[in-house]
Formats: sequence, structure tokens, C-alpha cells
Amino acid sequence: MYPIIERDKALLPFAGDIEQRVNNYRRTRARLVGDGTLSDFANAHEYYGFHHTNDGWVYREWAPAADALYLTGEFNGWDAEASPLRPIGNGNWEIFLPHETLRDGSRVKTVVRNGNRLSYHIPLYARRVIQEEGSHDWVCEVWDPLTPYRWTDGGFHPDKTPFIYESHVGMATEEYRVGTYREFADNVLPRVKELGYNAVQLMAVMEHPYYGSFGYQVSSFFAASSRFGYPEELKYLVDRAHALGIAVLLDLVHSHAVKNTVEGINAFDGTEYQFFHKGPQGDHPAWGTKCFNYGKTEVLHFLLSNLKFWLTEYHFDGFRFDGVTSMLYHDHALGSAFTNMKMYFSMNTDTEAVTYLQLANDLIREVRPDAITIAEDMSGMPGMCEPVRDGGIGFQDRLAMGLPDLWIRLIKECRDEDWSLEYIWHELTARQTGTIAYVESHDQALVGDKTVMFRLADANMYTDMDKTCHNPVIDRAVALHKLLRLLTASAGGDGYLTFMGNEFGHPEWIDFPREGNGWSHKYCRRQWSLVENGYLKYGQLWEFDRVMVHTLRKYDVLSERYPKLRLLRQDRHLLAFERGGLVFVFNFDPQRTCQDMIVPVEHGCDHEVLFTSDDPEFGGFGNIRHGAYSAFVPGQNGPALRLGLPPRTAIVLCPTQRKQEETT
Repeated sequence: MYPIIERDKALLPFAGDIEQRVNNYRRTRARLVGDGTLSDFANAHEYYGFHHTNDGWVYREWAPAADALYLTGEFNGWDAEASPLRPIGNGNWEIFLPHETLRDGSRVKTVVRNGNRLSYHIPLYARRVIQEEGSHDWVCEVWDPLTPYRWTDGGFHPDKTPFIYESHVGMATEEYRVGTYREFADNVLPRVKELGYNAVQLMAVMEHPYYGSFGYQVSSFFAASSRFGYPEELKYLVDRAHALGIAVLLDLVHSHAVKNTVEGINAFDGTEYQFFHKGPQGDHPAWGTKCFNYGKTEVLHFLLSNLKFWLTEYHFDGFRFDGVTSMLYHDHALGSAFTNMKMYFSMNTDTEAVTYLQLANDLIREVRPDAITIAEDMSGMPGMCEPVRDGGIGFQDRLAMGLPDLWIRLIKECRDEDWSLEYIWHELTARQTGTIAYVESHDQALVGDKTVMFRLADANMYTDMDKTCHNPVIDRAVALHKLLRLLTASAGGDGYLTFMGNEFGHPEWIDFPREGNGWSHKYCRRQWSLVENGYLKYGQLWEFDRVMVHTLRKYDVLSERYPKLRLLRQDRHLLAFERGGLVFVFNFDPQRTCQDMIVPVEHGCDHEVLFTSDDPEFGGFGNIRHGAYSAFVPGQNGPALRLGLPPRTAIVLCPTQRKQEETT
């Protein structure tokens, strides 16, 4: 019996499916590498594409259905058929060119002939792709510098408990334009460091033709987006992050690809099935994109090599896999609620995609044993974060995608006094192994939706965020913004994530430049000055987030698997728990102060306040007493704290002895 079944007896009826999952993995791995390693197999990027040789350049492609291939570009006056590639077997093509013919930055395209038809394409393994200024045309720039980037990050290892700052390089500037890798490295990474986050998750790095897709319609899988700068500048960003102790995760899109045929990999050799499924199975009905055929050896070679490429060429520390739910099910889980276990093990499950994800996780660990892998899966597929050898899929963590939905639903549909703490606590703690908790990511910030702060404050954000103003709407918004984050981060997972700017309640939504808004960058940037000007409550929310993250990391709170519930009083909206040796107490009541809350605790010593959400530096009113609280309360059978909390506040306490140890 596989360990995942031993740990979850509900999987016993599906033992045969788990067995089949493991057998599929073993057979596919044996087919790909025999007794070898996945790392040795995943080297397509070292063979295909453009590479320097002793006497020039070699360019290779895989295009099995093509009748002929040509390389055209500045070097031959864009003559479509002047420079043919020669077939070398197994659908591969090759051409040698002397040094003086090509140089780094030479602009080229691949021409494919099928019968009498010529089609133009970006090379499949292009490492730099640019959009011609003033046009919609994309072109490959040959890129393989003889002088490699000089890394300085030797010995860096990511922390085991990730606190992730989800980021988009292009919108990380306050100016009305697209930001750059170097600006992000120099201006944003220090902010991340100061806040205490130990990882950045970079969106939209893999090249994509439509900026407004947030990077989720990839065209060139081996090219770092040229909108933000050159490949060496992305390497500088990663190197700089490592120097600051920050891991860098790539927001990886292997769940689908853009359908474009000129900019993308679709129909490169003239067929729809080179990389994707034939017919309707190859088209994503909701996203308008192409779906990979994960059962095809050459597709596995391409995707696994892509993983190794980003790990070795750019020193990424792992990946957040986008769209895993869409990959796992033939119907892409559209409209599925996953109300019973049978839905995970049925004819609808794409077992080839499951096998690919297992192979991907094992390859990543071969290349980088300390790498972080995170699945974006809303279905709750069993074994997602269990080792492949145990019958799992191999991810370290999965995103707790239900938590943002929970908070938005409560804010939209319920009065504060009707929130069910029993339900909230269940949603926070009824989770699988390896969970990244979050209140909101970029998804909740997109135009047409609202961030949590914008939902709470709405139009008052425009007029009443001055520190001296105490509009009741803003006071409620500021209080709940802090409470939701503290509760989610401390109780909801094994790691934590926020989207860039949401930690301080960045106003409004994200709307990329488009025809409908006059191609404006007004809503596609981050207004850091709101924090820095010293006059607004945004700075107080930022400071609360900073103290919260530093505290959770300093006391290693999330290393304890689950919080221990100490008090839950629905009638008074009170909640208290211990985790990692700290005590977290919340009063969610919108009106009533609790003067006599009795909270049982593990240690019978004095406890001291680390911080409260009501502290003035966080936009509170300073009505919670700091200092020592005795764990002896007359009439109690064991150690307990007697606390008083105003409405919509929280307090974090630590045993005095441990606080002294941490201080010294």
C-alpha cells in the first residue's frame, strides 16, 4: 500500500488508480531515459536553437512534418529561401553559418515550406524575441553570448518556509510605462527584503505577445520577455535577489500555449499536432489557447528541457505551475465542484498530464534538490504535495485557492456580525499537506474585480485615507485588512503569499494598456509613494505587514503543521489559537469590546505582547495594553491568559522566556 493511502484512508477504494498512477510514471520514465537520469534527458535547449561553434554558428530545429526549412534575416537580406537547413533525420534540421554571418542581436526568422506554402515563424528555442518598434511583428534576435554572465550567488539556498511576494516586473514602477528587470532588482527587491518576504514569484517572464495576458499566453518558452530588458538583466535580478537572501520563483505556464502561429510554437511544422492534441482536444474552450499532448515523447523533451533551462540558465529557485487544474482533467474542470473523491479518479482525469507533472517534479529535484514547486490547483487532487514514490504528484506546496474566495464571499455577501468563525476556522485548517495561504493574489486585483481593500473601503479610499481622518468606513477597512492577513498567514497554511502592493492596500484594480482605456498605464503600475509620503494610512498597513511577516519568520511559526485551537466563541466573535509557540487572539465583533476573554495556553509562564493590530503605528487606536500577561487565572484548571480586546482587533503574544531568548 502506498503511503498516501496509509495517510488518507478515504483513498482505499482508489488504490488501483494510485497504483496505475505510479505504473504510468515508471513506464514513461523508462521509455524516456531507461536507467539514466531525467536531467541527462532534459537537454533539448543545448542541442536545438542557435549555438556558437569553433568556426561559426549552428542552428537546429525539430519539424517532422515540414518539407523544407530555411533561415532568413538581416544576414541574407530577408531572402526567404537563400539559406536552407538540411534534414539530419528524425524530423531534425540543421544549418551551419560562419561567425561573420551572424552575431548576437542578429534578427532572424524561420521559414517552413509545406508543399508550395511558405510560413514564417519564431525559432522554437529562441532565447530573445522582440516586437519590431511601431508594428505587431515579432522577430528573433540570435542570442548566445560568448562571455557568460558572472554569477555571484554560490551557496544560496531558498528557505524551506516560503513567504512569497508575487510580482510583475513591468508594472512595478510608479511611472506610466513598462518597468525593467534592473529597476525591479534595484528598487523593488530592497522593499521585499525590508518587508521580510523570502521569495519573489515573477509573473510574465516567459515571452508573450499580448502584454495584457499577464504572461499567461506564452509564445516563446525559452525567451525571457524583452519588454523588461535583456537576458543578462534578468540574471542580474536573480543574482541580486540571492544576495539579499530572496529566492526567485518563475510563474511557469506549461498548461497551455498561445495559439498564434507566427509568434508562437503552434503549427510550426505545418501541423496542429506537433506539440498539441489534434482536433477539439487541442483547443482550450475557455482560454482560446492550445493544449499540450503530454503523452508525446518530443513534447515531454521540450517541456522538461524548458524546466531545466530556467533552473540552470537563470538560476531560478523553483516554479509556481499555472493552470494545474486545467491540465489534470480532460474537461479542464470547467464547472466542476469536486464534491466527491470519484471525480479525481475517472475517465475525465488526464493521466498523461499527471505523469508529466510527476516527471517535472522529479527532474526539478534532480537539478535543484532544494527547489520549490507550487501547484495552482483548485480541485484538491489527492497526493498533489506527496512524493512521487509515495503515490503522489511531487509538489512541495499548492495554493489555497479557496481562501481568497472565502474572504471575498464574506465581504460581499455577509454582514460582519454574521460571519461564522466555525466555518472560517474549518476553511483555514482543513487542508492537505503543503499549502500556501493568501488573502488575495493578482487574480483578485484585475479590472472587473476588486482588491480586498477596495471592496472594504470603495470610494472612501479616494478621500479618507489620511492618517488624521477616522471615517467609520475606512476604520473598518483598515482593521479588517489587518485581521484577515494576520489570521490567514498565521493559521491558513505552510507558507504565505501576497501580490505586490496588496500588502499596503494598493487602491483600485489592475488594467493593462489596451484600446479600451486609450493604452493607458494609469492602472498598470504600483504607487509606492502612497506608502512613502508619510501622510496616508497605506504606510501603516505596510508597517503592519512588515511586522507580521518578520514575526512569523523569526519565531518559525509555520513550521508547526497545524494551529491549536484554544478558544472559539461564535456568540461573541472571539477566536484564539497557538502555533509555533505564539498565541494569536482575535475579536471580530464589529462593536463590542471583550474585557474578560480567558484563553487557555500551553505554557504556565508570563506572556508578553509582540504586537497588536490596534497599535498606533499600524493605524490603530492604542487601546490594547502591552507588557506582561500572567498565565495564572484564578478558577482555571490550567494556564490561561485574561485579555481585553476592542472590536475588530487582534493581539500576538509570546512566552516571556522565549521572547528573551529570541532577543538575545
